[in-house]
Amino acid sequence: MNKELVIVFVKNIKLGKVKTRLAKTIGNQGAFDVYTELVGVTEKATQQLKADKRIYFSESIVEHQWNSQEKFVQEGADLGERMKNAFIEGFKDGYHRIVLIGSDLPDITAKHINKGLEALIQHDLVFGPAEDGGYYLVGLSKPHLFVFKNKPWSETHLLEETLYEIKEKQVTFTTLDTLNDIDNFEDLIASEFYQSNTELQEKIKQLHD
Repeated sequence: MNKELVIVFVKNIKLGKVKTRLAKTIGNQGAFDVYTELVGVTEKATQQLKADKRIYFSESIVEHQWNSQEKFVQEGADLGERMKNAFIEGFKDGYHRIVLIGSDLPDITAKHINKGLEALIQHDLVFGPAEDGGYYLVGLSKPHLFVFKNKPWSETHLLEETLYEIKEKQVTFTTLDTLNDIDNFEDLIASEFYQSNTELQEKIKQLHD
């Protein structure tokens, strides 16, 4: 079997349920349109990977997305527990290097994900830092599941606190390029993803006319 696994966490695309911070500026329909496009970017990036893939939906499996991939529903009380459970299943099934990504990164490519997998050949952990202080990618080559427990999810010091604990435990880790996710309107309009997508710009503009 393939020893590498990529886990993708994706929210079910429902009006009023995705990109809620962004929705405060551009409305629920605008946030829905943006997230739909971002999921498409993620799906395209994962199509080019040789690693096995597992797609974890937030609420229920969507058959028309990620065709021919294994699909699951996330389980756990918070984000950390849901990620931990997905990694546990991956290690239990015999994978040696496992990377998990979200689905709201405009600049994510197969190259970023492959770099994460490659880093796990020499390190126990790898993180892709996000500009907001969190991370867009986390990878494990050993089940150091403490990284998912009692963490300040969605806070600006998430990665800093996680790396501090890793250093204390003397676990090997490395980091990848920093990328920016899209949480608010400023993030959106500053992104090349938006500036190069005239169809999305038109949709957002129509919603505000």
